[in-house]
Amino acid sequence: MMYSEKVMDHFSNPRNVGEIEDADGIGEIGNAKCGDIMKMYLKINNGIITDAKFKTFGCGAAVATSSMATELIKGKSIDDALKLTNDAVVEALDGLPAVKIHCSVLAEQAVRSALSDYYTRQGIDPLPIVGEIHEPEE
Repeated sequence: MMYSEKVMDHFSNPRNVGEIEDADGIGEIGNAKCGDIMKMYLKINNGIITDAKFKTFGCGAAVATSSMATELIKGKSIDDALKLTNDAVVEALDGLPAVKIHCSVLAEQAVRSALSDYYTRQGIDPLPIVGEIHEPEE
């Protein structure tokens, strides 16, 4: 299985690893089949994601996709973060092997899950804004 240099870089030197103690939104997504679990922490100020961190238990591709996802949403508005697709994560990593595409879906859903939690904490129903959160299929 061949990984791009970017995937290897984000796996070997993942960005934004850890937790945010006073996070405004925390999302956790798991894939029962492959055992990958992603937890994402967001700090949000005036609708802007000022910080994003993650903890991922899983394969190299799961670590790389969560690292890239946090990089893609940091400094962006919530609206922009909601537009983040797994395809954008894959593209930013210069591709993923087909059997690892579900990792990018996991990263997208972890971002959505954290944003959903953020709205819930604000007393706002997240469903109309964030949509359904899906556990990714293999």
